Amino acid sequence: MAHTIRFPAWLAWSSMSVILLAGLLLSLTSGPMKLTASDSMLTLWDAIAGSSYSQLAEYQQLVITDIRWPRTLLALFVGAILAICGAVTQGLFRNPLADPGIIGVSSGAGLGAAIAIVLLPASLTLIFTPVAAFTGGLLTTILVYRLAQSQQGSTSVLILLLAGVAIGAFSGAVVGFLTFIANDQALRDLTLWGMGSLNGATTSMLWLTALTSLFLLFYYQRQAVALNALLLGEAEAEHLGIDTEKLKRRLIVVTAIGVGVAVSASGIIGFISLVVPHLIRMSLGPDHRLLLPFSALTGAALLLMADVGARVWMAPAELPVGLVTALIGAPFFVFLLLQQRQRLSTL
Repeated sequence: MAHTIRFPAWLAWSSMSVILLAGLLLSLTSGPMKLTASDSMLTLWDAIAGSSYSQLAEYQQLVITDIRWPRTLLALFVGAILAICGAVTQGLFRNPLADPGIIGVSSGAGLGAAIAIVLLPASLTLIFTPVAAFTGGLLTTILVYRLAQSQQGSTSVLILLLAGVAIGAFSGAVVGFLTFIANDQALRDLTLWGMGSLNGATTSMLWLTALTSLFLLFYYQRQAVALNALLLGEAEAEHLGIDTEKLKRRLIVVTAIGVGVAVSASGIIGFISLVVPHLIRMSLGPDHRLLLPFSALTGAALLLMADVGARVWMAPAELPVGLVTALIGAPFFVFLLLQQRQRLSTL
C-alpha cells in the first residue's frame, strides 16, 4: 500500500500562502525586463491608489500594470478553476486518475478554437476564439452526457468515459484536418494556442475567469458533503438521501462550464487538474470540505509558478506555459500509475 503523508491543515494553508505570495512577487519582477520587488509593488500601488511613489519610467510602469499584473491574475484564476474542477471530477468518478479532459471538455474546446482560428478572418479570431472554445467545450459535454444517459434517466460512468474518449478522438481528427488546411499565420496561432498561453489577459477575460472561479468555489463547496457521501458508492449515497443522478448531472455541466472558460482564456493547459487534487488528497485527506478550497489555492500557485518558469527558463524567449505544466505533470502521472499498480498488487 502506498504511504500517505498527512499534514495539519494550518501548516498546509500557511505554507501554500507563502508560496503564493512568493509567486506573486516573482511574477511581477521576472521577465526580459528586470525590475525590483519594491519598484513593482510601488507601481502597482500607484495604479490602485492613484498615488505617485514609483520612480520607474512610464514604459516600465506599463510593463507592470498592463502586462505582468493582468497575466498574474489570469494565472491565479485559471489555475484555481482547473484544479477545483479536477478535484470534483476525481470525486465524482471516485478515481484519482480522472481528469475533466476525459469527458471531452478540453477536446471540444480545442475544436471550437481551431475552427475560429482557421476559418475566421484574422481580425476576428481574437474576439471569437474564446467564445468558440467555450461553446465547443459545453456542446461536447452535453453530447457526451446525452450519449451516456439511458432511457430510464440513469447515467453510466463507463459509457460517459468511453463517449468522452470517442468524442476526443473525433475532435482530434477534425483539428488535424484544420491544421492541414491552415495558412502559415493560422497554423502558428493554432499551435501556440494548443500549447497554452496566458498572453490573452484582457479585462473582459479577467472578469470572466474571476467570476467563474468564485462561482465554482461557492457552488462546489455547497456540494462537498454530497461528494464525501459519493466516495462511499452511489448506493450508499442514495441511502443517505442524496439524488446521485441529479448530483452527477449538475456537477458535470458546471465542470464543463468551468473548464470551458479556463480553456477559452488560456488554451489547453494540462495536468493542473490531475496533479493538484491528487497531491492535496494525499497530503490532507479526501474530505472535500477541505480538499476543494485548498485545491483552488494550490492550483493558482502552481500555474503562477509554472508561468514564471516559462518566462525565465529560456529568456528572452518565452515557453508556452502548457509545456511547463506538462513537464511537471507527466512524471507525476507516471508516479500515480505506479502507485495504482502497487495498490492493486496488494489486494
